[in-house]
Amino acid sequence: MPEELDRDLLSVQEARNLVKQAQAAEEAFVHFNQYQVDVICASMAEAAYDQAERLGRMAVEETHLGVAEHKTIKNQFASRDLWMSIKDVRTEGVIRRDEANKIIEIAWPFGVVAALVPTTNPTSTAIFKSLIAVKARNAIVFAPHPSAPKCTAETVRILAEAAEAAGAPKGLIGCMTHISMEGTQELLKQKAVRLIIATGGEAMVQYAHSVGKPALGVGPGNVPVYVDHSADIEKAARDIVNSVNFDYGVICAHEGAIIADTPIADQLAKAMERNGAYFLSEEQADKLGKAMFRPNGLMQSDFVGRSPQVLAERAGFKVPDDARILVVRLKEVGPNVPLSREKLAPVVAFYVEDGWQTGCDRCMETLDFGGWGHTMGIHCTQEDTIMQFGLVKPAFRIIVNGSTTMGAIGATTNLAPSLTLATGGMGGGISSDNISVHNLMNVKRIAYETRPFNPPIVYDRKPAPVQAAPASAPAEKQSPADLESLVRRVVRDELSHKG
Repeated sequence: MPEELDRDLLSVQEARNLVKQAQAAEEAFVHFNQYQVDVICASMAEAAYDQAERLGRMAVEETHLGVAEHKTIKNQFASRDLWMSIKDVRTEGVIRRDEANKIIEIAWPFGVVAALVPTTNPTSTAIFKSLIAVKARNAIVFAPHPSAPKCTAETVRILAEAAEAAGAPKGLIGCMTHISMEGTQELLKQKAVRLIIATGGEAMVQYAHSVGKPALGVGPGNVPVYVDHSADIEKAARDIVNSVNFDYGVICAHEGAIIADTPIADQLAKAMERNGAYFLSEEQADKLGKAMFRPNGLMQSDFVGRSPQVLAERAGFKVPDDARILVVRLKEVGPNVPLSREKLAPVVAFYVEDGWQTGCDRCMETLDFGGWGHTMGIHCTQEDTIMQFGLVKPAFRIIVNGSTTMGAIGATTNLAPSLTLATGGMGGGISSDNISVHNLMNVKRIAYETRPFNPPIVYDRKPAPVQAAPASAPAEKQSPADLESLVRRVVRDELSHKG
């Protein structure tokens, strides 16, 4: 018991020390010019890219989640691709002059950023968040997931050393190595921390939002994908299988439910099978659902990011060695159907609906059950149908004719490259963006007067006393004869007017 207490105290003190160092570093870094900032970031991106493969292997060895080769791709994406997308963004000094409206905009950092890192993407998330934070002239301190402290710390060490070698102040990028819930909470509560970027489990993200300071968080994916009769079926099947299989489904933007238009449903299923999809029997699906999820709906951690073969074995059955994803045919969505939930594994639900209107309804039902604000996909060549999905669906990323995994993060689309996909107000967040450098800086505005202000001049003077209204004389009482005469006169005038 004393050892556990000591570890918690050590974690709390480490959080305080790292924030103090980061604050001192940021106070110096805020005076760096754009060239200096960009040299530092370029050095970080290059160092992370060079170590992408080693860090990918480390992540799998430590967490036992996903595929090392796929984590390498994510590390490369989070370093090279991300840097290429933000390198020309101005984050120091005057960033915009609006001559017409006489407004000058000036970039300004938040200060110290606290970052939570998930076990599913422990190295790529650290690379991504470090680059966007430093590019925006912030300091950043990481709290790794308890299941991935070594690979996250090693990633941050590489980034910090590259930054300091390029001129960054020591302590600008820090990482906790003594991990505990108390230490992570202490990090988020530190006064000098001005912004939290929370990527991880729902409980931790909710806690980050409750701390009482700005927080950029994520939400569950459970991505529905509608495949219309007009779609390129072969491409749709290939995209879906590749996407669900990628890193064994640990990116929350992967397809969670396929909604197939009735005329092409069988064709799509067969095309998916040719690409490595294995359709489970009813009995197998029931076993998998019961094994994968707890009664309260939470996914069992030892099913996250595992291969189809491991998933099947742990559920009590076997699948072929060449199965790349598992597909379960469903007819309902809801708490009584566990596999209709978000699945951070190479598993996808398969529904058949007649026409895009009913397909649309099923997509809405899936998002409503657990995925508001995140992502959805559509394979279709009818622009009117695509627009109908885009206009009414409660998702902030609509991926058309492509993999939702890679499309949502900006790898195969022109969305901002990001590994933190915000879900907006409908998903409980303050942003609906693919979080990037713009979200990590404030903007000061110098505004010149354009409309003179000339209010009426009023001198201070004693107000005149209010005069009471004179009492009215009591009305004289009219006799019944007088009243009858008045009524006749009014009627006569009315008739005369009508005539």
